[in-house]
Amino acid sequence: MKNKALVLVALLFATLNVMADDAWKTTYKEIESRIVAPTFKNKTYSPKVKTTYTAAKNQKLINAAILKCSKAGGGKVVVPKGRYMTGAITLRSNVNLVVSEGAELVFAFDRKLYPNVVTRWEGLDIINYQPCIYAIDAQNIGISGKGIINGYGSNERWWYMKGNKHHGYHEGVDEWQGTDKVGTRATLLKMADNNVPVNERVFGMGKGLRPQLINFVRCQNAVIEDVELRDSPFWVIHPLFVKNLTVRNVTIYNEGPNGDGCDPESCEDVLIEGCTFHTGDDCIALKSGRNADGLRANTPCKNIIIRKCKMADGHGGVVIGSEISGGCSNIFAEDCDMDSPNLDRVVRIKTNTCRGGINENIYVRNIRVGECREAVMRINLVYEPKEIAERGHIPTVRNVYVENIKCKKSKYGILLNGLTENDSKTPQIYNINVKNCTFGGLQAEPLYKTGLVKDIMLENVTVSGTIK
Repeated sequence: MKNKALVLVALLFATLNVMADDAWKTTYKEIESRIVAPTFKNKTYSPKVKTTYTAAKNQKLINAAILKCSKAGGGKVVVPKGRYMTGAITLRSNVNLVVSEGAELVFAFDRKLYPNVVTRWEGLDIINYQPCIYAIDAQNIGISGKGIINGYGSNERWWYMKGNKHHGYHEGVDEWQGTDKVGTRATLLKMADNNVPVNERVFGMGKGLRPQLINFVRCQNAVIEDVELRDSPFWVIHPLFVKNLTVRNVTIYNEGPNGDGCDPESCEDVLIEGCTFHTGDDCIALKSGRNADGLRANTPCKNIIIRKCKMADGHGGVVIGSEISGGCSNIFAEDCDMDSPNLDRVVRIKTNTCRGGINENIYVRNIRVGECREAVMRINLVYEPKEIAERGHIPTVRNVYVENIKCKKSKYGILLNGLTENDSKTPQIYNINVKNCTFGGLQAEPLYKTGLVKDIMLENVTVSGTIK
């Protein structure tokens, strides 16, 4: 009987390994073949910006050049060498905004230069400050070049609006009214729960919800390549309902609050490769809306490839959630390097019973980790427990395949936080497969779990450290 059980376990492992191998050989290749970066006409437009001009004047010149380029059929709008203050820029179809080597676009902290537009803020539909570079309903768009795009965030500009970094009197507004201090986010969340029309969710000036650095909304065929992105007011790259996106060889340095690096939300066919992240929050976070808005849209983030990236500081390297009400599927991450005592987790999946979402078919392999602070992989279905948990939107995480992660130091190997029996009668974390991994410096067992989980498979996992 014992031998029969061992044979069944061996057959199960063999079957799961074949499934994962097939996904890399077929689904991955199919996704990769569909992601094609747009090309642009070989016609150049040069806005007559000057380092001595005001931000408002440079903003007007850059936006005029982009509009002219788009109306003429497209091409490149090239920002020349120099440091230019500007306000919000609107990218349009068939235009590649090129920030030349030696050029720096600096987005001034003057909120009059960021008119309200339709976007999302932490997964909730909103009319808010225009992101620094924004596009909506555009096709064939790009941001490229060897230059710097600087969101100009600091504890004195933008970041203090979070409410916990700095306070003072700015532009006639007492900015203790940050995101947390006056409940601006809570107000928006309540609007979403009550199905308030988006055109009545007007924020912006005088509120605490900061703009993203780059936000593409309902766009197709986009590329962000080679640029350095620094000090975003809020999230750095936020594609929303975008199809066919390439983010390649981008360097992101942003230590601000909620300073996520690249957050595709309800996007399809996305490649993120060769990028470097040093962030104040998650490095890459895949999202699909929060609570009522995400559940209504019901648009998963799917068909995502992440490869050859480097992660230093951040709450997580490759993250799913927490705004993941629409779920996600077909996520592939491989050949990345992560190393920092300030990197909390390598792989992180986070949601709760307010957000729900089915998150499935997640494949991670060949990740090299020097150290991370908490866990190599954490799956948490009770994230932000202070939220009202009785909403009954049961989240699911299933079909996760992790292979060949080598980590020299972390507290936990695999940390799973499932729902309790008060939330669900059946486990909603299941079919989690970990193979050929090395976890060093552990302070707990390689698999530590709370709540309801099942079908957790560990094969050829090597551990070391002071395990309690």
